[in-house]
Order: sequence, then C-alpha cells, then structure tokens
Amino acid sequence: MDRAVGRMRRAKWVKWAKQAQWLAARREKRLEPARTEAGAAGQALSVSIVLYRPDIALLRRTLATLAEAASRAGLAGGELFLIDNSPAATPDLADAARAALRGTFMPRLLQGHGNVGYGRGHNLALPTLAGPFHLVLNPDVELAPDALCEAVAFLRRHPDCVLLSPAAAWPDGRAQPLCKRYPTIAVLLLRGFMPAWVRRRFAGMLDRYEMRDAGAGVVWDPPVVSGCFMLFRTPVLQRLGGFDPRYFLYFEDFDLSLRAARHGRLACAPGVRIVHHGGGAAAKGWRHVALFVRSAARFFSSHGWRLW
Repeated sequence: MDRAVGRMRRAKWVKWAKQAQWLAARREKRLEPARTEAGAAGQALSVSIVLYRPDIALLRRTLATLAEAASRAGLAGGELFLIDNSPAATPDLADAARAALRGTFMPRLLQGHGNVGYGRGHNLALPTLAGPFHLVLNPDVELAPDALCEAVAFLRRHPDCVLLSPAAAWPDGRAQPLCKRYPTIAVLLLRGFMPAWVRRRFAGMLDRYEMRDAGAGVVWDPPVVSGCFMLFRTPVLQRLGGFDPRYFLYFEDFDLSLRAARHGRLACAPGVRIVHHGGGAAAKGWRHVALFVRSAARFFSSHGWRLW
C-alpha cells in the first residue's frame, strides 16, 4: 500500500514538474520579443561627425553630452564615426574621443582621405551601418540629457517619420530654427549677407521662411531641415545613398531633406533639445561665400528656382 501511494505521489510530482517546465517555456516565449527589442535598443544608434580642424574643447562637450544622452536612452554600444577631413591628422583626437565618450560608443576614426567635403565625409560611414537609427551630427552641438530618449521614442511612436530634427537654441538661449520652408534667393541674400537693419524690414518674410508661425508643438513635414542634427532611419538613409557628393559644403542637407520626403515624413520635435554653436557663411570669409553661392546654384538647378 505504501509503495503504491509512493508511486502515485512520484507520478503526480513528475506531472507537476512537466507542467511547470511547460509554463516556464510559455513565459520564456512570450518574453522573447521584449528581450529582443531591449537588446536591439542597446545597439539602436550609430553616429557620424565630420571634422575639419576641430575645436577640441567644443568637440569634447559635444561627445560628452552625446554620451550622457545615449546612456540615458539605453543606446550604449553603438558605433561613432569621427571623419577627420583635416589636411593633417588632428592631434590627440582618438584619446579625446575615448575620454569624452567613456565607453558609451565604439569610436571609429577615419583619417587620411583629405577634405572630401561635408556630405561625402558622412557617406564614408554608410556601408557599415547596421542599426535602425543613424544620427548625422555636427561637432559644435550639445545635446540635452534626454534628447535621445525623446528622439528615439518619437520615431518608435511614428513609424512613418523617416527624418527627425530637434528644437535648437543658440548658446545665449535664443531659439535657432532648424526647420524651414523652401528657400528663395531673396531670403538667402537677406539672411546671409544683409545688415541687421535691412533684415528687420523684411522680418515677416524671414519669419515665414523659418516657420516661426508653425506653433510650439511638433512640426510635421517641413520642406527642409538643418544638417547639424539629422536623425534618420538607417535603411532610408542608405536607400537614398546618403548626401549628394556633388555638394562640397552647404545645401547638401536641404537636398537630402527633399529626397527623404519621398520616402516618408519629416518632423521637428520640440522635446528633442540641442544647443548649436554655428555661424553663417559670410562670417567665415570669402571662400565660404563662394562655396555657398556654388552650392545654392546647384540646389536651385536641381529642385527649382524661386526668387521671392
């Protein structure tokens, strides 16, 4: 009798153990997609930064704020491409990058190819990109600590958005519009080359170009966005072939914006905040003015001329 009871108890225990294993397997299967997504999030972001005789102190701030924002967003472990277009290799660049990044990204330093231009420099990173998101970033941008949390969350909420632009400010706190309407020759001359008193007389025209009438919320479908911070869905950027290499400097971001809009929507998200230390072509000397004019002519020839 005792043996029979023992066999029954063992049979019940074996049955219970098998049921427990089956339930555990079911739970594991249900959790697997979430684990996969969480694992992918850790590798979700790659970044490329093109340099030309960089201000190392400012670059350190860019990389340090990028590292903090990526850590908060759970994006550690991705690749960061530093494309050095300087005529001679920038001294101590690798050490400065490693110190500022603190292991958040895997830095890849590309040097020795010469000054191939801004867009073509970023394109050097394209063939090896594997994650779902890629950030085109300037070396004079500081990210808010939650910038990448907000940015990646926005793209995951809006799968139709292929290119995201942030809300930017100048170092003194003034708003810096990055999303703009299609440019006209008059607007470009006013913004780039006219004195302040002339610009004030055409404030309405300039405000409309800078989309200051769009409100404080998300701006959907701006015609063009600035290249200082462009967060792409990687497959779309690769499908586009990156920047048009015919633009050495200036307007390559406008051209890419218009081409990206054929594959989905563009957006400017106010929750994604940056500070951009930048300057116009006129402030950088006559060579930059000549580059600006040449690229503007190429842009208008490709996409259509507008005077006013």
